[in-house]
Amino acid sequence: MQEKQNKMSYKPINTLIWQMGLPMIISMTLQAVYNIVDTAFVINMGENGLAANLALTYAFPIQLLIIAIGVGTGVGLNALLSKSLGEKNFVKADKTVGNGIFLGICIYVVFLIFGLFGSRYFIAMQAQGDEQVIEMGTEYLTICCCCSFGAIGFTIYERFLQSTGKTLYSTIAQISGAAVNIVLDWAFIYPLGWGVAGAAWATVIGQTVSLAAAMIFHYVTNKELHNGVKNIAPSGKIIKEIYRIGLSAAAMQGLLSVMMLGVNLILGKFGQNAALAQGSFGVYYKIMQFAMFACFGLSNTIISVLSYNYGMKNGLRSKQCVKWGIVNTLIVCAVLTILFESLASPLAKLFGLAVGENDRQITEVVTTAIRICGAGYMLMGLSIAVQGVLQALGYALYPLLISALRLAAFVFPAVWLFSYTSDPVRCFWWSFPIAELLTAVISVALLCKTALTKINLLNAPSDHTNAICGASTPSANNT
Repeated sequence: MQEKQNKMSYKPINTLIWQMGLPMIISMTLQAVYNIVDTAFVINMGENGLAANLALTYAFPIQLLIIAIGVGTGVGLNALLSKSLGEKNFVKADKTVGNGIFLGICIYVVFLIFGLFGSRYFIAMQAQGDEQVIEMGTEYLTICCCCSFGAIGFTIYERFLQSTGKTLYSTIAQISGAAVNIVLDWAFIYPLGWGVAGAAWATVIGQTVSLAAAMIFHYVTNKELHNGVKNIAPSGKIIKEIYRIGLSAAAMQGLLSVMMLGVNLILGKFGQNAALAQGSFGVYYKIMQFAMFACFGLSNTIISVLSYNYGMKNGLRSKQCVKWGIVNTLIVCAVLTILFESLASPLAKLFGLAVGENDRQITEVVTTAIRICGAGYMLMGLSIAVQGVLQALGYALYPLLISALRLAAFVFPAVWLFSYTSDPVRCFWWSFPIAELLTAVISVALLCKTALTKINLLNAPSDHTNAICGASTPSANNT
């Protein structure tokens, strides 16, 4: 009987969460590789390294926004495509694939236009009149936006593969692009001397390689889907269904972009310390993405497993999913906290290998940032796990509220207040663990008030269900 059922209905929850979660963690954390590698190479490229780092920091919010809209659209695609395939509605599944491609083209056109006409204004808004940084940032952002079809397209085709259970192929495609990016970053920046433009070209070429690999895997392995050109014709009903789920995911991811831009603008008011604060913030946040994206990977897993078992009205397994989803996220965050705290100085030195005084200052500030902010990683993991629980149970506004609190509402006032301290460059980092603490308290309150109450209303599993589940323990995953 188990062989005929979906593994999410009978496998132990804890085992299921790890089996489904690890590929998601790998896929999510690899998204951070492109920006981290770019930053590590450009900041060490010589006398212009610090200016180049600022240029990449100012461009980063738009890169986050590209990822956010792509991932949000992909989440909606994944959910609708999986549902259609499960219902054996292959006509709708084919139409969903076609409309996903159509939406990817539309998103790319928007960022292409922005890259051509909005890049300079966006960089200048943050750069405090530094012409060298404005020129570098404009060049970097223009290339990344005008060639963003690789990043956007990959998020679409990756979801086609995940929806049909072929997550290994999407991971291979992701790793291939990341490897190409690393090699080309070195070649373009050092031997060829292309500077920030080289970093940009390495990034977009790596993303294009990932897209090409994902497309090949999709068209070769997803034989159950038919990829006729006629399916690309837009369907208002299909698009509405995609964004009914994907819009909130895009908004939550997009708040990362809002936070980066907002904090950069506040740090720009730090006077003579502005460049040091902004440069350090850009470096740190790219390092921290590993921890945050790992949490998102497990959160996506919680959504899948919990939504499935809640749909089955299995209260016991639903409770286990909440329990083990949160516990495992805390375990991952505890391990990452220990690693980051113990390796704070070596990690920071990767972004300050030059010998100038300013480079040493950035290394010192980033080391301080890692050690202070690491205190909030478990709290961050708790909030993100609760978001996954709430999303799985059909709540849309509460997860968005949690993101708005931890990424904006609590962070902006705290950074602004710390700007008045005697050493703002080293003190404003406390804004992040403070925001995580306040958000975690509210997240737990929402969890108890809404999610657990909703699960408790489920009827106890029937004897038949118990026979299938056995002494089941943890299971999990979704998109």
